[in-house]
Amino acid sequence: MRLRISPRLLTLAGVLAACGVIAIPAAASAHQRHHRGTRHESAHRGKHHASAHRGTRHGSVHRGTLQTSATGFSAQVLVNASTITHPLGAGTEPISQPDDITSLNGNIFVGFQNGVGAQGQASSSGNLDSTIVEFSRSGQEIAQWDVVGKCDGLTADPQTGELIATVNEDANSSVYLIDPTPGSTPVHYTYSEPLPHAGGTDAISVYHGAVLISASAPGTTGAAAPQPTYPAVYVVRFHRSTQIAQVFPLFGDEAQADVANTNAANFKAPVNLALTDPDSSEVVPAYADRFGGDFMLNSQGDDEQIFFGGWQRPLKVLKLTASIDDTAWPSDPNGVLYTTDNSANAIIAVTGPFVRGSEIAAVTPCNDNLAPATCPAPGFPANYLGSVDPGTGTITQLTVGGVSFAPQGMLFLPAH
Repeated sequence: MRLRISPRLLTLAGVLAACGVIAIPAAASAHQRHHRGTRHESAHRGKHHASAHRGTRHGSVHRGTLQTSATGFSAQVLVNASTITHPLGAGTEPISQPDDITSLNGNIFVGFQNGVGAQGQASSSGNLDSTIVEFSRSGQEIAQWDVVGKCDGLTADPQTGELIATVNEDANSSVYLIDPTPGSTPVHYTYSEPLPHAGGTDAISVYHGAVLISASAPGTTGAAAPQPTYPAVYVVRFHRSTQIAQVFPLFGDEAQADVANTNAANFKAPVNLALTDPDSSEVVPAYADRFGGDFMLNSQGDDEQIFFGGWQRPLKVLKLTASIDDTAWPSDPNGVLYTTDNSANAIIAVTGPFVRGSEIAAVTPCNDNLAPATCPAPGFPANYLGSVDPGTGTITQLTVGGVSFAPQGMLFLPAH
């Protein structure tokens, strides 16, 4: 079954009805989001998925001078992955490039991309597989699974007890379901149709029981983004008997949204989106300072967060002062923020004290659509940890002691 998409917001109720999934109530409370991190081979994406037209900057938000904040945070290496190997031919090779991160049953799961290309191309060693590794919270390896392709999205579905992993963010994309029992075999699902946004798939969130997957790298094999017919997010239903993942568009790259920046001259005014880089996603926890209970899509290169709160409410768009990747909302001052450092091949543990309900992001200046080809560069530093003002979209760099790191995928877990 194929649905046509219009630039207007599609109702989740209608999409879920078509999928055979129970629709959510308009004011339902938030479920905890288990998706976590994502993306690109290094701090610099290398290829910006954008056309010459970047779209309108919604509101009066500008990059400006970088702000910093002293916080008392401290970082230490939880896992140095250089000593962990995965099968390659008749031998093994070290895993590398940790990206997305999630949790299930108290443990941490991380996707390592192992040099595979964004369309599934072989690494320099001839490897075609990413490796998903389960760790304890103390960093001990428990189990691992290989999947064919570059794993860019990874989440846990608490209702099924399974992991969901997408591969190949730019094109030739598909998805896996994984029983997190050591020794199990990942089950490969192909999408029900050629993806209508002519790109790949990336981040995954489970929102009121519905699996939502971002439509990444739009226009890779078609017309340059944005396009009114390109979905930004898919609702995905898994047909286990046929191993088909059926896709339905949730809203499009040119959907209408209300400006959410409280300091913008056009605050609350409707605008048309012009998304070129749908990327990471989250379900905002109910205790967050703003947007609690909403599904959030981050359009990384466009420096925007788009919030979906149900079919009776309009989309909202928050313009940011910098590009970001993953986001987390601490629930406990004494919890731990786990983040992947793709270039250092490490998992980092950051301790607080944290402020409950605040928004922390992996800031990725070199993934901005305006970043130069050679990056870092003046005005576009390497990745850093930042706080997000959910009212104005202002990014403030956080001062973190301990080891230096370039954050990417992020996961917050409360104290034991």
